[in-house]
Amino acid sequence: MNAPADEDTTVVTPPKFSTRQLVAAGIFMAIALGLAMIVPSIEIAWVSGILMLTIYLFAFEVVGVDVAAATVMVLLGLTTLLAPLMGLEQGLVDTRRLFDGFSSNAVISIIAVMIIGAGLDKTGLMSKVASFILNIGGTSETRIIPIISSTVGFISSFMQNVGAAALFLPVVARISARSGLPMSRLLMPMGFCAILGGTVTMVGSSPLILLNDLILTSNHALPADQQMQTWGLFSVTPVGAALVATGIIYFVLAGRFVLPTTQGKELASGSDPMQYFHDVYGVDYAMHEVVVPDDSPLIGKQLDHVESSHRIRVIASKRSGEESRVGAGTLARDTEIQAGMVLGVVAAPEALKAFVEEFQLKLRTELRTFAESLSATKAGIAEVVIPPGSKLIGKSARDVWMRKAYGLAMIGLHRGGETLREGDDIRNMPLQAGDTLVVHTSWDALARIERDNNFVVVTTEFPREEARPHKIGPALFFFSVALCLVLFSDLRLSVALLTGAMGMILSGVLNVEEAYEAVSWKTVFLLASLIPLGLAVETSGTAKWIAEQTLHVVGDMPIWVIQASVAVLATFFTLVMSNVGATVLLVPLAVNIAIGVGANPAVFALTVAIATSNSFLIPTHQVNALIMGPAGYRVPDFMKAGGIMTILFLVVMMIMMGIVF
Repeated sequence: MNAPADEDTTVVTPPKFSTRQLVAAGIFMAIALGLAMIVPSIEIAWVSGILMLTIYLFAFEVVGVDVAAATVMVLLGLTTLLAPLMGLEQGLVDTRRLFDGFSSNAVISIIAVMIIGAGLDKTGLMSKVASFILNIGGTSETRIIPIISSTVGFISSFMQNVGAAALFLPVVARISARSGLPMSRLLMPMGFCAILGGTVTMVGSSPLILLNDLILTSNHALPADQQMQTWGLFSVTPVGAALVATGIIYFVLAGRFVLPTTQGKELASGSDPMQYFHDVYGVDYAMHEVVVPDDSPLIGKQLDHVESSHRIRVIASKRSGEESRVGAGTLARDTEIQAGMVLGVVAAPEALKAFVEEFQLKLRTELRTFAESLSATKAGIAEVVIPPGSKLIGKSARDVWMRKAYGLAMIGLHRGGETLREGDDIRNMPLQAGDTLVVHTSWDALARIERDNNFVVVTTEFPREEARPHKIGPALFFFSVALCLVLFSDLRLSVALLTGAMGMILSGVLNVEEAYEAVSWKTVFLLASLIPLGLAVETSGTAKWIAEQTLHVVGDMPIWVIQASVAVLATFFTLVMSNVGATVLLVPLAVNIAIGVGANPAVFALTVAIATSNSFLIPTHQVNALIMGPAGYRVPDFMKAGGIMTILFLVVMMIMMGIVF
């Protein structure tokens, strides 16, 4: 059946290659062919070629990183079919294990922590944490970054770093919306410090947790005089603390140069609630906080006495020692102004200036008292139309006490092609069918108005967050259960975290649809699709061959150079395979090298376990994959900021290990 001529159709176009991408493709192909001529086996040659392809697709973004990862996974699967043509006895990855990534401990864990984070956010707990951070750090990037990053770094030293990052993801989203700082300026410092925090204690990351077991295993093959001692919980703390401090200082000093300025998905609707009103109606209104001093002539007056005459609109108030008053049932025109009161005011700049000067008020440069209640996620500008059958026709906004009764603070009335504003006596005008009211309102109030037949809500795209503060008890309980299982039991990480996630769903903190929406499926496919590549690198002997070649080159150099080479090798492997896999592969190799050159084998083993956290160049680490989508990052963003961080990590790690050990 033919589609109608005017029916929308989606045209899928293949990726287009730029000259830069084509030149790079030629270079990577030449490298792959060169490797094929020197590697010891055909399996390693093919794996090296696929590895070069993966790095090329990631670095030059020919397609999305999740599509690139899935494509590589499919290619690995097809090697089973094409093995005879490729000169292989069997495929590079057993097809029965090709999709193991989707059931892997890492992927299931990241799904679980996303659900747990969403549950904590739904209760409003993350909003309170965000408000606390904003109260301390204000809206300054150089103050907020250290607070967030140090907090996450500390938390991730005692729990899996991806869990700490997922926990703070909604907090950063809130802070971004309220401060006006793009998420891309905040999420990368948070994510990097979550990874760095995993080096602060021996339970902060999987490689460090695994290290003592690997040391005990290696001891079985060593003579009595070369036996290694296991590491204590805080043995690595000086090194890890220095790395976290380095990360924070790096972003505070160089963040303006290396961090991208992009808007993530959470900020797609904009962080300025007045922008839409400005664009559509041409009115330059803004939202401000003013404080009423003890000697202000405004004291004792009612809102009704000053709003129309001074062309301002008060949408929030707070008396000393009381809660903020915003929304339906709170503010009314007979509200009396008292000394010390904070007012949230919507007005044009010139009207606000005159109002502040006449009544000797203190104008704040940023929202502080109402940063939470008037944030873009909680309130903003909306358009509401009076329908023909409305019971409000013939009545004025003053007659129905619209601000108090409905939570709608009217700041404009559009009628007959003309927009009337505060100061044009709009609240005394009898409403007519077809009138468009431009109002400032909380989104909760607007959601209620949608069900009221007296209004037709035109603004449909607004945050519909149904906060569930009454569920904070179950949410904290199941979060604590998951955390205790992670820290104090031998239960597999994924099972421990899923316990908390399922508790969130079964207790009604989240419904199952919200749980599905909380998961970044792009992240899931990225990680799950890369796991078979790591398997191929390990089982084909590619990883061992690269390690042997590297160490062969530096074998006669000073001990610190050999140790640094081990760290660089671990850094490379953790970018293309799991950090656990890299640790298992390199620790025995590093121990043997250390013994051969007369170095401390336990220190070399620890070097591997720490260096596998040096994963900032590309978004293959779970934390980097987690923050990539919400912040709108691209692979070049990681390469730019992560390249410098990678070098700093190696330098600081080597210096601190030389001092401490």
